[in-house]
Amino acid sequence: MVFFAKNSKNVDFRKLLTARFLFVIAVQIQTIVLGWHMYDITKDPLYLGFIGLAEALPALSFALPAGMFVDQHRPLRVYRFVLTVSLLSGLILLASQIPAAHFNHHLEIIALFACSFTTGFARAFNQPSVFAIMPRIVPRQNYSRYVAIMTTSMQSARIIGPALGGLLYAFIGVLGAAVVVCALLILAIGVAFLIRADIRASHTRTGSAVDDLFSGAKFVFRHKLLLPAMSLDMVSVFFGGVTALLPIYAAEILKVGPQGLGYLRAAPAVGAVIFGLALTRLEFRKNAGRWFFTAVAGFGVATLVFAVSRYYALSLGAMLFAGGFDSISMVIRSSTVQLSSPDHMRGRISAVNSIFIGSSNELGEFESGVAAKLLGVVPAAVFGGLVCLLTVGVTAAIAPALRALNLHELESEHQQKLSHS
Repeated sequence: MVFFAKNSKNVDFRKLLTARFLFVIAVQIQTIVLGWHMYDITKDPLYLGFIGLAEALPALSFALPAGMFVDQHRPLRVYRFVLTVSLLSGLILLASQIPAAHFNHHLEIIALFACSFTTGFARAFNQPSVFAIMPRIVPRQNYSRYVAIMTTSMQSARIIGPALGGLLYAFIGVLGAAVVVCALLILAIGVAFLIRADIRASHTRTGSAVDDLFSGAKFVFRHKLLLPAMSLDMVSVFFGGVTALLPIYAAEILKVGPQGLGYLRAAPAVGAVIFGLALTRLEFRKNAGRWFFTAVAGFGVATLVFAVSRYYALSLGAMLFAGGFDSISMVIRSSTVQLSSPDHMRGRISAVNSIFIGSSNELGEFESGVAAKLLGVVPAAVFGGLVCLLTVGVTAAIAPALRALNLHELESEHQQKLSHS
């Protein structure tokens, strides 16, 4: 494939791909273990929401400073820092399970929250650093294709991670799973240190620290494409995502245990890989806006099917399609963000993007836990799917530029700006 021709840039791209692949597998294993073990200890869906909140708070609170930090420092070093802090999270989980430590249930719950908080802190720097690295190690032409390759690889890891997490929890317990998580993160750190690209800071401070901090947010909120694209994705996943409810569905509704939970968590990634591979071969860029709205609407419909399903096979299928549609919207949104971002602001703009994503994912898990507590599990999931579909209709009506999105035109405009800089 032309994207993987043997040159120094593509060698570094493969190394980044490998490091992120190992990292995502480790994080997914840990997520499965944290969620199932928390519910096993507490039997309370609200705690599943709280564990999502524990990750979301640092991820959102440090996002803007992290974006500014990435723009002013070497992003590759920042990404290595992300992997190292993630390893610390795995070590906390490992320490809590060592018999000699004598952790009771109360201390275990605190340790699980500490794991989530540490992971959230690392995540604040994760996306800005990767967004700043990517354009420096791959050719700018056909950038959306590279995004599709990266996304498909990450979703492949999200297939392996949850399935492996469920199996590890079932057969070797939390302690064994924690050992595997730490080993994978050590490997990821090693691969990240093999990347040789000399990626320097893209921005030096020109105004006040406050102006620099909020410049990415100002750019996004004034942009005719970025604000509606990020907002639609945020609201649809915030309400439509059912990730936090999966342990309850697996334990009480579908009755499939931790292994079944692992497959449910993996099913969206299976769909994402299938749809992502299709995107690397299909010409979606010309009508990217239509693809984007169709994908988010499909995600809402899949959520509704999952919400009312009582059959495990149908639930797996619904989660597969939800992941596939989410993958399409992710590729298009990520390509739009990258192609619309000036080089010297990539960290700060991607930090704003990570706030939208974090709001939809972790805060969405908190919303799901609260809604399940107040409304019941199934009504909460149905409500989320309906809000997702409503948001698609409203955004399509008020954002004509996003409906007409053409990634070919964005790539051409981006190349022209580079040639004139």
